[in-house]
Amino acid sequence: MKQEAKDKIDPRLARIEGQVKGIRAMVQNDRYCVDILLQLSAVISALKKVEDLVMENHLNTCVTDALKSDDEKESQLKIAELMDVMAKFRRQ
Repeated sequence: MKQEAKDKIDPRLARIEGQVKGIRAMVQNDRYCVDILLQLSAVISALKKVEDLVMENHLNTCVTDALKSDDEKESQLKIAELMDVMAKFRRQ
C-alpha cells in the first residue's frame, strides 16, 4: 500500500476505533437505542470511506501494475478479482 494511502487511512481507523469504544460504553451504560444507532451509522459511514480509500489504492497500484505488465494471465486475474470484489460491494 502506498504511504500516501496509509497516511489517509490510519487516522480514520484510529477515529473509528475510538467511536466503537464509545458505542461499547453506550451499550454498557444503557444509553438510548436511537443514540446508539446514530453512532453506529456514523461508524459504518466512516468505514465505507476507508473502504473507498483502500479500493482507490488497490486500483492505482495492484490493478494498474497488472494491466501495464506484459503478463496477460495476471491482467485477467486482476480483472476477475476486481469483478468479484465489485459484486460483493453491490450486495451490501
